[in-house]
Amino acid sequence: MHLATVFRDCLRNAISVSFTLFRVMIPIIIVVKILKELELIDMLAVPLAPVMELVGLPASMGLVWATGLVNTVYSAMVVFVSLAPEAGLNTAQVTVLATMLLIAHGLPVEIKVAQQCGVSMLGQGVLRVGAALLCGLGLSALFTGFGLLQEPSHLFWTPGQEPATLALWALGEARNLGSIFCIILGLMLIMRLLDAVGITGALSWALGPLLRRMGIGRAASAVTIVGLALGLSYGSGLIIHESRTGRIGRRDLFYSLTLMGLAHALIEDTMLMLMLGADLSGVFWGRLIFSLAFMALLVRFTKGLSDTAFERAFLHNDKGAPQATTPTNDIS
Repeated sequence: MHLATVFRDCLRNAISVSFTLFRVMIPIIIVVKILKELELIDMLAVPLAPVMELVGLPASMGLVWATGLVNTVYSAMVVFVSLAPEAGLNTAQVTVLATMLLIAHGLPVEIKVAQQCGVSMLGQGVLRVGAALLCGLGLSALFTGFGLLQEPSHLFWTPGQEPATLALWALGEARNLGSIFCIILGLMLIMRLLDAVGITGALSWALGPLLRRMGIGRAASAVTIVGLALGLSYGSGLIIHESRTGRIGRRDLFYSLTLMGLAHALIEDTMLMLMLGADLSGVFWGRLIFSLAFMALLVRFTKGLSDTAFERAFLHNDKGAPQATTPTNDIS
């Protein structure tokens, strides 16, 4: 195929996918901004105080996680930096909080984006928050029981200033959306190149056995790898595109998006948490191992469900959502 034709095809697909994502993201970004300006996010920290104590954290850290749950990791980092000096956290506590934050953050945007791929918003929200709590409990028990990472934590990051005006904030968000479009276009071009030279097939073959244990078939393995490495928005964007081709089964969609939700942006997000003083053992290895184990149990639990029961519990049936034409899950 001619290069100009490939580029036009990828550009058209990137515009279509970005429009689907932005239609979801922009209203939620505005609503979250309003909640932040009205200081209503603080109210979410109140019911989270007992949860923080359950995982060995001060009640004040509930505000950090509450901010992360409805906003971005960066917003939670800003709140953490303002509260950390008085909290006097050790490295283990920062690692627990950071890992929980990475598993469950930005839910209004991320679970709505997942819904556009055909899965249930409520199901994804419950799975993400529940998994974050389970992982936090496990890491806290491990670190406390074996006396690991008990030294005082150290911050390696100072946040920049918040936008002074609403116009500057809007300009910053527009730039972020523009970056997302450029990355989606770049990823689609790269995926076409990798597919043409056979690298996509090689990756799917190499990681196929592991991903199939997670319930993710060959058709979804490549885009799942993208989501794990770069982020849920990019992985979801590619899945929206792939699902429209009918090559990805409904169960594949659910398992792939759930795994990406638990362990996405393994490179960028991990580096951000290390800057807060978290330890690599939790925010990378702990999150990755927990996510794979969680998915293995989830697949085992849902394997016996009929298609009707599975769709009712975990999928979203909407005329605007992408539908795969393949009736069964490709995990053979």
